[in-house]
Amino acid sequence: MSDEPLVLGIETSCDETGVGIVRGGTLLADAVASSLEEHARFGGVVPEVASRAHLEAMIPSLDRACETAGVRLADVDAISVTSGPGLAGALLVGVAAAKALALGLGKPLYGVNHLAAHVAVDTLEHGPLPEPCVSLLVSGGHSSLLLVEDVTDTVDPLGSTVDDAAGEAFDKVARLLGLPFPGGPYVDREAKAGDSAYVRFPRGLTSQRDLARHRFDFSFSGLKTAVARWVETRERAGEPVPVADVAASFQEAVCDVLTRKAVDACRSRGVDDLLIGGGVAANSRLRAMAEERCAAAGIRLRVPRPKLCTDNGAMVAALGAQMLARGRTASRLDLVADSSLPVTTVAG
Repeated sequence: MSDEPLVLGIETSCDETGVGIVRGGTLLADAVASSLEEHARFGGVVPEVASRAHLEAMIPSLDRACETAGVRLADVDAISVTSGPGLAGALLVGVAAAKALALGLGKPLYGVNHLAAHVAVDTLEHGPLPEPCVSLLVSGGHSSLLLVEDVTDTVDPLGSTVDDAAGEAFDKVARLLGLPFPGGPYVDREAKAGDSAYVRFPRGLTSQRDLARHRFDFSFSGLKTAVARWVETRERAGEPVPVADVAASFQEAVCDVLTRKAVDACRSRGVDDLLIGGGVAANSRLRAMAEERCAAAGIRLRVPRPKLCTDNGAMVAALGAQMLARGRTASRLDLVADSSLPVTTVAG
């Protein structure tokens, strides 16, 4: 039996109820219950529906994780939970459950930042993080570039989205093309059969003027609008919309901007390691383009396997294990759920 700490992590920031268990840097269990099907008919996540789903899934997910890991709740050394950012009601479910477990089991509680957890999860696949590293986090709610000196303490934002995040843009363009929600996987699938050069869609915040003020920031609202206008023009003319080609062209524009700015951030900070995380990191074109550009720039690339890119309890447990290993102060039992928790606050 290893003497490394056993940490249980709870993630409920959006529509996935995640419970992960890690021992040191080894993943033992990653139970995820998604309420995605309940949201799909609305074309997006409904906060009240998500909160109710978390309540219903929490106990079964805890039981499943413990069974998979072959441990009892009493065996864990610490409880880690996402305390923000995210949907307020959804976060409250996870934080309340974590507090109850910590109090009932007499274990330390670590409230952690959702974005920092997306960075920390890579330790479960590729080992300790290089310090420093640049992290590109891309999801439904976030498109951020971060300089990570110490994932348990010092995370500095270099840039973020000024309007739609990349994942939001994927969802909205998918809807324009008649594809299901969530849009990311379906756009990626369609794009494989399309021509990425079919339409030259705009690359937001990449002109010299924009780069002077927003060098590491992202904007995908204009791209989404450009796709909408292109599709509407075709439809008004009575012409068919080549879904695969439009999907590929849109995806190419997003990945071009994301990878270009990420590599630039590494070069400007003299950092040799880039980590990509978040749900959009599962996109096949983003992964391929990042590999090409990092190789050309002499930058080492780390991207977790797709299942660890989406929201899960494993990432929260991974960050909790790092907090415990580095002797970070545990959270108080009056820990709050903060829907707008800044990335600079790694722990609550």
